[in-house]
Amino acid sequence: MRDELEKLVAAGKIQKSHIAPLLSLKEAGFCHHKSWGFGRIVSVDLALGRMNIDFTNKAGHSMDLAFSAESLKPIAKDHILARKALDLDGLKREAALHHLSVVKLALSNFGGSATADQIQAVLKDIISSDWKKWWEVARSEMKKDGHFTVPLKKTEPILYQDSEVNIGVRLATDFKSAKGLKARVAVASEILKSVADINDKAVITEIVAMLNADITNHAVTMPALALEGVFVRDDLKKLAALDIPEGPITAREILNGQSKLVEFFAELPAAKHRRTLEALRDSVPDWGSKLIFIINNVSAKLAGECARILLIENRGPLLKQELIRLVSQHGASSELLLWLGKERDDHFADILGPEVFRAMLTAMERDAFNEKRSNRLRDFILDDIKLLPELIESADVDVIRDLTRSLQLSPSFDDMDKRSLFARIVKAYPAIQEMITGDNKKEDHIFLVSWPSLQRRQEEYQDLVTKRVPANVKDIALARSYGDLRENHEYKSAKEMQRVLQRRKAELERDLGRARGTDWANVRTDVVGPGTVIHVTEVQSGVQERLEILGAWDGDPDKNILSYLTPFAKVFVGQPVGAEVAFRSEGQSKKYHIDGIAAYVPAA
Repeated sequence: MRDELEKLVAAGKIQKSHIAPLLSLKEAGFCHHKSWGFGRIVSVDLALGRMNIDFTNKAGHSMDLAFSAESLKPIAKDHILARKALDLDGLKREAALHHLSVVKLALSNFGGSATADQIQAVLKDIISSDWKKWWEVARSEMKKDGHFTVPLKKTEPILYQDSEVNIGVRLATDFKSAKGLKARVAVASEILKSVADINDKAVITEIVAMLNADITNHAVTMPALALEGVFVRDDLKKLAALDIPEGPITAREILNGQSKLVEFFAELPAAKHRRTLEALRDSVPDWGSKLIFIINNVSAKLAGECARILLIENRGPLLKQELIRLVSQHGASSELLLWLGKERDDHFADILGPEVFRAMLTAMERDAFNEKRSNRLRDFILDDIKLLPELIESADVDVIRDLTRSLQLSPSFDDMDKRSLFARIVKAYPAIQEMITGDNKKEDHIFLVSWPSLQRRQEEYQDLVTKRVPANVKDIALARSYGDLRENHEYKSAKEMQRVLQRRKAELERDLGRARGTDWANVRTDVVGPGTVIHVTEVQSGVQERLEILGAWDGDPDKNILSYLTPFAKVFVGQPVGAEVAFRSEGQSKKYHIDGIAAYVPAA
């Protein structure tokens, strides 16, 4: 091909400087253009002076030879882009078995240095499995391999070098070059993952000594960072089985000197909170009271960690007492209530009631007043559709009315969100619907009942509140003592009965408040109404009937006693003697003639 290119030079179609690039492109078989990207060289037509290339998004593109020599970069057949074009399936099999060789190929695409994101972009069509899982394995292997330098930050490039560096030497070098205790703690944390691969204990011993010096320098000015250093130092000593004296500064000394634990925990990474709490328990005699003191001023996650260790160490009653105080006084923070609402643990079943929701409203309003912009508690209340029904499931209807009024007045939710919350309340307590909609005109809801029926309902209500509800409370307490409420059939049954009883109690309270007793004295007999006896004739059949039109709770159709609120009775109410009325039932319409009206006389 060189001879043909020389002839083209002599003919003035290309320059002599174009020969070497064109030969490289022909030999490579693949190329890269700055605008069109990767391409496969299909053919070279010397007669026409053209090179035909299949680019990724520009197949069958024809280019002038001179322009090709100047604008195309040859790509070798062992390059990862060429490998993907030639044998993508084979490359996928290699990636599944040999992570490092594929990463090395990807790095070669960037000259031996690339970030994790750049590598992922190149390998995205090769790694068919979960990328995150694959990359974690590859990253772990790179750290152990002496040819790769893996930075701590994701944005910094991964490097590949031909010469192999001993892992112990490399990690020690990284540690020494790290500036400041924070950077050294980060490097030491990475070293922890490779301790088993470091054969020279002297390397670990030197790192521990350097950590001790830095910890001492920061123990007073940056105690939280110093404690992180203590944790990683102690872990290194333990994993490397180093037989050296305890460091000059310990976790006990740092924690005993902290009077402002809220600020101290704020400076610690969340991943270190649990270990710090355990160290506090082991170091400070009155650790329990200190956690109770801070639990209302920390994040929801840290509040959960505090509660966890208090329960494990049998400080549950102390925690519960503080929670009851904070909720009842509406002093609980939104973060503490967020944890309590999310947790809804069996230990706090007797706390989780309507007052918790009222405390949540107060906490959100307090945050708004103090210009705290977090909406985490508000979003949680809206997203967890079971929260509000569970908090109010055993409450009296009067308590629910008060809670509903508080929600109506709360500025923490907009109108649409309030409607969503009201719907959850009404589903559990239908009687609240009137209060929410405003359709509560007293005169529209009063109804007449006989004294005997009113007495029966009052007796049912007294039996409910004095016997059945207290008995149910005892059943719930007994069932809870059996433990593991998720698999506790007795507990579930008792809670279900509690819902039934509370619903009936709300219905009775609503109805008794609307009912008006009467003895049916001095009723009108010029028209049909409550307290009258009427004689009617069914027009078509001629059948005569005697009907008693009585109170809302007196109906007994088998005895021809009708509640005046039933549809059948309503067609007669207000009609005089001689009137004819029609009633449609089960698809048939019947006409009745009112023969006579008399006053109802109760039995003696």
